[in-house]
Amino acid sequence: MNPSNPYQSLQHKTSLLVIAMLAYGILMAQKPTEVKPVELIPHPQDSVIDVYIDGRPFTSYRYTQKLEKPVLYPIVSAHDKTITRGFPLEPRPGERIDHPHHVGLWFNYGDVNGLDFWNNSSAIASDQLIHYGKIFHDAYQIVEDQEGPALKVQCTWKDHAGQALLKESTIFRFKKDRDAYVIDRLTTLEALQEVSFEDNKEGVLGMRVARELEMPSNKPDLFTDAQGNVTAIKVLDNSNVTGDYLSSEGLKGDAVWGTRGRWVRLAGTMEGMPVSIAIIDHPDNVGYPTYWHARGYGLFAANPLGQAIFSEGKEALHFKLSKGESTTFKYRIVIQDNREMTPQQIEQFVIDFTN
Repeated sequence: MNPSNPYQSLQHKTSLLVIAMLAYGILMAQKPTEVKPVELIPHPQDSVIDVYIDGRPFTSYRYTQKLEKPVLYPIVSAHDKTITRGFPLEPRPGERIDHPHHVGLWFNYGDVNGLDFWNNSSAIASDQLIHYGKIFHDAYQIVEDQEGPALKVQCTWKDHAGQALLKESTIFRFKKDRDAYVIDRLTTLEALQEVSFEDNKEGVLGMRVARELEMPSNKPDLFTDAQGNVTAIKVLDNSNVTGDYLSSEGLKGDAVWGTRGRWVRLAGTMEGMPVSIAIIDHPDNVGYPTYWHARGYGLFAANPLGQAIFSEGKEALHFKLSKGESTTFKYRIVIQDNREMTPQQIEQFVIDFTN
């Protein structure tokens, strides 16, 4: 380059600038994208909001009108174990195909002004739908505060004719805590007319777990819902079926069903890895400590409203809301894998949740 030639000098400087810009672009492209501790990504066209923890899929809030209530599905542990049953949305080989209304993690009840919200599904005959209610998703908002992102949703509980009974306002919080994944659900129900929740075993916060987390069983069972419909539970291959319940009161297995407790843990093994799920009640909830509708075939539910059923008539709640009144239900769900969650660890999650 001739230093006395201004054109060559400018050309040289331009070349250096282009090289520098290219190098910067390469460095920026190679720079890893920041992974957020919790991220909520909406897909309105699919009626889905995906939830990620540390960049990994955790769960999805699904509010399509094809479902009779919004659900969290699937739920995946930190080491990629899908803890929820696939049927009816994504059936997997070897799992049970009973109770099509058991989808992921949900919240509803079996007797609201005589309507069954719990058992409603696409399997209900059209001439029977008058006996069932449906929860409609109305709106959502993703907010951020000192605790991180939260999902706020508005829903309406309606009868088959479209008459509104309850307005639901729910806040979901998702986080990683001590290498466990946590879901906090705070649901407020406001009565749009006088509403009664007659004592019923079908409620309130429910989860249907994967086959591996069911309890091994060598006998068939028959279950009857509030409408008198009978569901047969067949005997299946128990290979790799390892689940067992433990309550805060020290009860285990089938003995947990129909008893009160501050929390219940379901623990088992999936693909050789320990997996635990704990559902934690809150002292502010009606009927605390809740009764547990926890079945060996994979239904894991907390029901504070069905007291007459679970106590065999020794207690009765007959919970009601007058028009304009409201009540709030607070639940924490903890998912731990790679090691079994101990009662002492659960108690720490209880303290954090209730204080």
